[in-house]
Amino acid sequence: MVPYLFIKDVKVVKVWFTLDGKKVEAETGTTILEASRQNGVVIPTLCNDPRLNPTAACRLCLVEVEGARGPMPSCATPVTEGMVAKTLTDDLIKSRRMALELLLSDHYGDCIAPCKLACPAGIDIQGYIAHIANGQYQEALRLIKETNPLPLVCGRVCPRFCEAKCRRNLVDEPVAINALKRFAADYEVNSGAAYVPEVKPVTGHRVAIIGGGPAGLTAAYYLALEGHEVTIFEANPQLGGMLRYGIPEYRLPKATLDKEIAIIVNLCHEVRCNISLGRDFNIKTLKKDGYEAIFLALGAQANQKMKVEGEDLPGVLSGIGFLKDVTLGEKVSLGNKVAVIGGGNTAIDAARTALRMGAGEVTIVYRRSRDEMPANDEEIEQAEQEGIRFHFLAAPVKLSASNGRVDTIECIRMVLGEPDSSGRRRPEPATGSEFTLEVDAVITAIGQTLDASRLDQDGQAEFNRRGYININEETMETSLEGIFAGGDCTSGPATAVEAIGIGRRASISINQYLNGWQIAPPEKPYNCTKGELDDIDPEDFAEVTRIPRNEMPALKPKARKKSFTEIELGFTEEMAQSETERCLACGCQDVFECKLRELATEYKVDDGKYTGFKHHRRIRENEHEYILRDPNKCVLCGNCVRICNEVEGIGALGFNNRGFDTVVEPALGVLLCETLCDSC
Repeated sequence: MVPYLFIKDVKVVKVWFTLDGKKVEAETGTTILEASRQNGVVIPTLCNDPRLNPTAACRLCLVEVEGARGPMPSCATPVTEGMVAKTLTDDLIKSRRMALELLLSDHYGDCIAPCKLACPAGIDIQGYIAHIANGQYQEALRLIKETNPLPLVCGRVCPRFCEAKCRRNLVDEPVAINALKRFAADYEVNSGAAYVPEVKPVTGHRVAIIGGGPAGLTAAYYLALEGHEVTIFEANPQLGGMLRYGIPEYRLPKATLDKEIAIIVNLCHEVRCNISLGRDFNIKTLKKDGYEAIFLALGAQANQKMKVEGEDLPGVLSGIGFLKDVTLGEKVSLGNKVAVIGGGNTAIDAARTALRMGAGEVTIVYRRSRDEMPANDEEIEQAEQEGIRFHFLAAPVKLSASNGRVDTIECIRMVLGEPDSSGRRRPEPATGSEFTLEVDAVITAIGQTLDASRLDQDGQAEFNRRGYININEETMETSLEGIFAGGDCTSGPATAVEAIGIGRRASISINQYLNGWQIAPPEKPYNCTKGELDDIDPEDFAEVTRIPRNEMPALKPKARKKSFTEIELGFTEEMAQSETERCLACGCQDVFECKLRELATEYKVDDGKYTGFKHHRRIRENEHEYILRDPNKCVLCGNCVRICNEVEGIGALGFNNRGFDTVVEPALGVLLCETLCDSC
């Protein structure tokens, strides 16, 4: 028989102390850090580990103790009877901020991938590419639609700001990010299932969206998901704005656009087309009808004038008006020779559409060089392939007619001078360089602006010096209570993806307003970055395997120039999988759990305060099967070294060098997989 073992009860001794002005209790021997946590007070730390004796290496857990000669490390200081401790004072905040800034002064990495930072819609690009790589195509689409409800559209017409910032540019060519987005969106459509997030309970709040373009559609989507009753008012026969009436069918098929719009319409309470602000209703009548918040998303579709003689002659068309008439099926008389004035995407679209409408000779006249053209390079190349001619460094000075319809353009050659406000070199006329072009029609596409006449005159929003609606750029609020605005009517002509980003930001502010919360933009978390492409040494990527970029399959020029059939065909699954392998996954894998980033945000650090030399240490990619060590992000807390030595007894890691050059690594430069490391 085993005898009973009687153990005498151990009496737990408690002490009382004052924590941030409140009297609290803790067990004797407990550290201030532990006692604070037990009482709901969080003291920051990066180096504390319950398995190790504290060293206070990070200097973040310092607290003020009454009677002490200076700040005390809370991780190593036990509470005592009657102690008075303060965990958050102005001096402690400054001290912690300095400690964080010193740590980050040698932090070399990207919290967020530069492609996501460049995306106006804020899409988690690295995330959805990873989903596609794993064959999780629907998960990829769901992630995209968290910030962009129009991936089918953007996958076709986005100018790809993200690809311009892609770090793969330092290796070979950028990842085909937009093509992958289109692949995920097309895959869902072809699967026959449309993803719609769960709608929150009905709130009873009513919102009016004026304008059914990308900004208005986006705001409607996210506000409807919040449970609000949304009505869209659209002046045109159908929703879509410039997506429908300004982008030709061969780039964005209307059937594809309609599929995406239908999802948004089904979430809305009502859609009213052929109804115009200032003619059929105004802001006052909307408020009288019970709309608590109004979002002005009017766009900027009024054509800018060239201010040259003869521009009002018959046969002179506006680019936007021409594209809209073609979409509506209106009869447009062009003749054989067509000149298009301008260098943006609208000019390119108008020229390629004119070719498809039967024009035999289409010429684009642009006052700057090809390098300064704001149109997408891909669109310019496709236009050239289709036979469209270009007159660069030329501008019209007079349009003439001999039989009542425009038949000649007098132009003058230009030379490029100093850069203007756009950063491009200013075109200046070259005296005596005039020449003429024979034409049957002229399409002007030098820009669009807001038609302010649509806004009602009683209590209308304020306008800025450029003639657009004046707003708070962070919250999208106008000067009127409950009235928000965004998109081209506030910024001037921009891209669809920029309008989408603004529509979502507006929806956040409108939701705050309807709920009676303070209207404020979301807090911007701290972001560490390696810098722009020019700031990075290409040698950092010297060992990256070169992989050719998958090119978007497209119809041949001969087959497409007389047809409005969609030109680009989309990636196959095999191409998409191959393209995902090119992603460098620049963003930190731990970004959403990173305590350092969380604290840097909370303490509003300036990581450039202690600027100087930064170590750019290379990551040893195949150092270990399960462990990826990035010495560029190490804060030298020493926990991994101490756990390896004191807890595991392995000794695989140690400190190498001294001072600023200290690095944690295996001894003698061996690979981690060659040590006794057991992947603890």
